[in-house]
Amino acid sequence: MQVLANGINIEVEDHGNPEDPAILLVMGYTAQLIYWPMDFVNGLVAEGFRVVRFDNRDVGLSYKFDGVRPPHPIRQMIAKRFFPKRRMAPYDLSDMAKDAIGVLDALKIDKAHIVGASMGGMIGQLIAADHADRVLSFTPVMSSTNGPGLPGADAEVRRVLLQTARAKARTPDEALELGLAFSSLIASEEGRNRKDERREMMKLAQERGFYPPGPKRQMAAIIDTGNLRPVAQRITAPTMVIHGADDPLIPFACGEDIAAHVKNARFELVAGMGHDLPPSKLPAMVNLIADHCRAA
Repeated sequence: MQVLANGINIEVEDHGNPEDPAILLVMGYTAQLIYWPMDFVNGLVAEGFRVVRFDNRDVGLSYKFDGVRPPHPIRQMIAKRFFPKRRMAPYDLSDMAKDAIGVLDALKIDKAHIVGASMGGMIGQLIAADHADRVLSFTPVMSSTNGPGLPGADAEVRRVLLQTARAKARTPDEALELGLAFSSLIASEEGRNRKDERREMMKLAQERGFYPPGPKRQMAAIIDTGNLRPVAQRITAPTMVIHGADDPLIPFACGEDIAAHVKNARFELVAGMGHDLPPSKLPAMVNLIADHCRAA
């Protein structure tokens, strides 16, 4: 269903009993709400939670900022080094955090547990810091503060990411093959072995909304937002950081950095998990998150 959130239309799915405590799932860069596995969603519902997932702006079925051009990413990164407070992107992650709060408003949810994956964990830091009165607990998964000095993606991942960006896929088939190649690099061993499932998920995402311009604006939002360490230091909600030990895109030191900057945060390292949500790890993650939410 579509709701009006922060002045734009956002696609939302609402699962479970509306009377149960709410968990808001915030997905990552370019990823649609369907990338939250239904086994994960249903597991949290079975634990007694109302679970809401949504498409971020510029992906899936949510609002598209057609015709709004982002800056060139390299020029933007250089400019931000010298003028860190200059706004260059059409929007930043604070705007996307307001979208998430708008979803809660539209569903008449006063407070929620926030779970964010990758870029969603960055957005979640801003939700938890800037909208603390709406947050019961916070769980960033495979995310980062983007602080200076943190390790980046490994060399092969960077090479393929740059190659993918230069390829400028214009058709769904081109994008599918590039996406599969990249996802196989960042996934866990389990995820790499499930190529057919990854292909089907990407096809489903394309059927819901193939929109190549969106990721460019989302990347510009990440660059414009910059270092989130000062944001993390303002978070007071009970926080548990989950990260894959085998993540080659956002190394687990980045998750440790979130935990180091949020007071009393807990860090959970998941063996055998890359930059993905492997099916075999979902039951343990459901238990971790459900216990964390109940304790909060």
